[in-house]
Amino acid sequence: MNATDTDEITGYVEAVRAALAGLPEDVREGLLEDLPEHLAEVVADDIGTLADRLGPPSVYAAELLASAGFVGGGFPDPPPSPRRRDLPRRWGSALGRRARQLDVATGPLFGRSRATEFLVQLRPAWWVLRGYLISMVLASMLGSEGSLGLLPRAGGSELVAFLLLGVCVVASIWFGRRRFQLNKTFRLGHGVATAILLIIGLSGFSDADQNTRFQDEFSPANYIDQNADVQDVFVYDKQGKLIEGARLLDQNGQPIRLGNGVCFDEATQSYMSREDNGTYPYCVENAPFRMGETSPSVAPEPTPR
Repeated sequence: MNATDTDEITGYVEAVRAALAGLPEDVREGLLEDLPEHLAEVVADDIGTLADRLGPPSVYAAELLASAGFVGGGFPDPPPSPRRRDLPRRWGSALGRRARQLDVATGPLFGRSRATEFLVQLRPAWWVLRGYLISMVLASMLGSEGSLGLLPRAGGSELVAFLLLGVCVVASIWFGRRRFQLNKTFRLGHGVATAILLIIGLSGFSDADQNTRFQDEFSPANYIDQNADVQDVFVYDKQGKLIEGARLLDQNGQPIRLGNGVCFDEATQSYMSREDNGTYPYCVENAPFRMGETSPSVAPEPTPR
């Protein structure tokens, strides 16, 4: 807070005190007790002067009197009976006082008299982040392909993504640097929209974090077992004769198991299971080449001269 802001707050408080001159001093000071802190928050918003935001000091003093139950002449009426509709206002005032106390208590952690003074310095960063979040929401509304990433892609184009991001960030900065005289309804709507935007942003960052952390996990590869359709194995020697009772072993001496040991009996036109004793073939009668015949897939041995 600079000297100009301090002078503006001091002048406004003194003008309100003058407007309350008809009240007893202790009552007047009680009404003005939290006024400097409240005005400091208004000034921190950096949107117009105090008179623009709160009205002239005389009008503010009248509203202060009305909220405290005072009437003309500066003397209080008898305390009104408590009404249920007044509870939200009293709760709001209590929460406001607590928030101002917390603001002052946490200020030294940030090297300031109030924490809100430090937050004011972060406004440019928030303007940029707000533009980024708005661009991501717009990209989603325009039909972004797939899940949202780090860029607001619209139509899958990187050029459009950068243009949309730049426009939204510049517009957010322009809006943040302007001083608008906002009424209560607009300020409430702006606060609600900001809260929704932050929720959407946190949700998007959470999804992006999950996608990043889980994309490196092992994913089993799909493969085709070329031996899946093998039902039986027939072993032939180099003369093309079928070897019955053959065993298949791998390089480690482990048996190689293929097939299922089920044979088709043409006489009965039915399937029969054979005992699996670790030898091949299961069904000798189904051998593709008969004993004594030369296998066409094996080249004949040359005859030595």
